[in-house]
Amino acid sequence: MLTVDYSTKKSIREAFGKELVALGAKHPNMVVLDADVSCSTQTKQFAQAYPDRFFNTGIAEQNMIATAAGLALTGKIPFAATFAVFATGRTYDQIRTSVCYQKANVKIIGTHGGITVGEDGATHQALEDVSLMRGLPCMTVIVPADCNECAQALEFAAEHEGPVYVRIARNSLPDIYPADYKFNPYKAAVLKEGADLTIISNGDVLAEAFKAAEILETKGVNAEVISAPVIKPFDKETIISSIKKTGFAVTVENHSINGGLGSTVCEALAENYPARVLRIGMNDEFGQSGAPSELLKHYGLDAESIANKILGVL
Repeated sequence: MLTVDYSTKKSIREAFGKELVALGAKHPNMVVLDADVSCSTQTKQFAQAYPDRFFNTGIAEQNMIATAAGLALTGKIPFAATFAVFATGRTYDQIRTSVCYQKANVKIIGTHGGITVGEDGATHQALEDVSLMRGLPCMTVIVPADCNECAQALEFAAEHEGPVYVRIARNSLPDIYPADYKFNPYKAAVLKEGADLTIISNGDVLAEAFKAAEILETKGVNAEVISAPVIKPFDKETIISSIKKTGFAVTVENHSINGGLGSTVCEALAENYPARVLRIGMNDEFGQSGAPSELLKHYGLDAESIANKILGVL
């Protein structure tokens, strides 16, 4: 039985920066680009280790992506990082045409994803970035849930030939996975087996989803919990297999319910095994300024709210 220590949390951004340095030693043709937020994204760690392979493009995100595409076409492995809302929104045309259309080997890292950006408010809270990236041909989309998974996802990205989008959170997170967890880009992970419903989640709210399942257990509801960090390509087989057993899917995401994990699950089930789905995430609205924990509760993404929503439907 998987146990999670919710009281001990680690910075996933610091883990991202540390892993960039490790990958830089392994891949001498790797470079990192940032849009003048290297202290926030933690790409500063790579800049300190490999100053001749780091490029601060300034607050010019479109230029950053276009430059990354050019570097990729010359044989480099560019990692381009900035806040998720800018990494995908301001740069969509460059990603679509210069990266995906050319199948350029660019790795885009969107930090500060979701409403847990917190006090920076709606303009900085990316709630549609996964949807934007998922719709692009050739793009792989990953939303890791803790530091271990983030590091392994970045290692996969560095070795994978083609565009990759990795979305990470601003807030510190508890360790979800056991020490021997191995990230599989083609397989979702069943964290807890159950018979009454299936909860599917990823990113920083996976911990809340797992905690919600623990709350449900005290109410006599046995929930299966599946971690689905890779939105594209999506492991529909694991999801379908679980729903055949439980008959009811619940998706939990720190993203709009339109176009993200919830939509992905609905599409997979509608085409293969129609079943009831409850999507829990941000509804068709923008966020607002506030502490991350307050925003999670306000928008119904904390563990207690998730459990209550499920109980209400059941």
